[in-house]
Amino acid sequence: MNKKSSRTVIALVMVISLFFLWAISNNLLSSVVKKMMTLFDIDQAKAEFVETSYWFAYFLFPIPIAMFMKRYSYKAGIVLGLIIAAAGGLLFLPVTRVNSFPLYLCAFFIVAIGMCFLETAANPYVTELGDPATAPRRLNLAQAFNGLGAFIAAMFLSKLLLVDSENAAPAAEIHTFRMTYAIFAAVLLVIAVVFIFTKLPRIQAEDEDSSATKLMSFSVLKRRHLRNGVIAQFFYNGGQTAVNSLFLVYCINYVGMDNSRATTLFGLYMLCFLLGRWIGTTLMVKFRPQDLLVVYAVANVLLCLVVCLAGGMAAVYAMMGISFFMSIMYPTQFSLALVDLKGETKSGSAFLVMAIVGNSILPLLTAYVQKSLSNPGISYLIPMICFAVCAWYGWKGHKVID
Repeated sequence: MNKKSSRTVIALVMVISLFFLWAISNNLLSSVVKKMMTLFDIDQAKAEFVETSYWFAYFLFPIPIAMFMKRYSYKAGIVLGLIIAAAGGLLFLPVTRVNSFPLYLCAFFIVAIGMCFLETAANPYVTELGDPATAPRRLNLAQAFNGLGAFIAAMFLSKLLLVDSENAAPAAEIHTFRMTYAIFAAVLLVIAVVFIFTKLPRIQAEDEDSSATKLMSFSVLKRRHLRNGVIAQFFYNGGQTAVNSLFLVYCINYVGMDNSRATTLFGLYMLCFLLGRWIGTTLMVKFRPQDLLVVYAVANVLLCLVVCLAGGMAAVYAMMGISFFMSIMYPTQFSLALVDLKGETKSGSAFLVMAIVGNSILPLLTAYVQKSLSNPGISYLIPMICFAVCAWYGWKGHKVID
């Protein structure tokens, strides 16, 4: 392996670690929603404002972040994102002592700003770090480690936040919450230091960016496949987060499980997601990414119907199937949408990350519908529509025609 190839591999490994980190942060939110319901004695719809405050940062900041990275570099965006997210994690030290729900939301918002930096930088960097023809497979490989982080958050960290709450005093619950985020912040700071002292290879898109006069290209939205990709990402993210955030609530409130069994099943749910990513990445060696996207999305449309009609444990198992088939959608849509953007890649990435605002809107709507109906499974018609949009993108919407 020559020096250039070695640097590329090191860069890929380091950036892949970021996928793991934001998976931890993002997938703790489902447990946090349930935790807030207990700590503040609020219903599910109000607790979902945790998700709303977190994901709304993804709507506000991608364009400024893309402008920052276009002016400087992917590496600068990554380092700044790690520091901001760590600052948000450390904010939980004072916030948990005041124990105010609005202040919790503010701290989550700041963590999300940092994670938004990481996602806006890491996703396009991975697609550009190698052969464009294998970009979807490479991004799915990186996102597989995102699945690993999701599994660890669901199987182990969720137990720290929830299982003890059955018998622990409120002060002990809050202490566990505080230390979980303080340790996470410390890890983020260590990784930021590693990135500062590591030289990442520049890619062609960055050289094109440095010669461009505009810090942000809004004209990139004229590219039909990107515009469709932004729409598909909005619906995918909203559907995924709706299913994720309601899983524990469904198991505990509607199926009657205790916290311990529910969090174990949540871990298995995320394990299905991880397996789906690895299997999907392997299948992309032989099958076109867009074809797999259609198959996975249609499977989820059918599984959402099972949740609507079956209820009980059958619905829980169907949700695990949904987790498996959701696995390749985000990275596949992201990489297909960035095809042929060249020097406008960072701008395109910013709009795709902004589409994550679907996480602020659709889960809240799904939770409200679930709370309002005698059959909570009917609320899964909303994620079903989301996955139908993803199927359309894999079928027709991804095609580069302009």
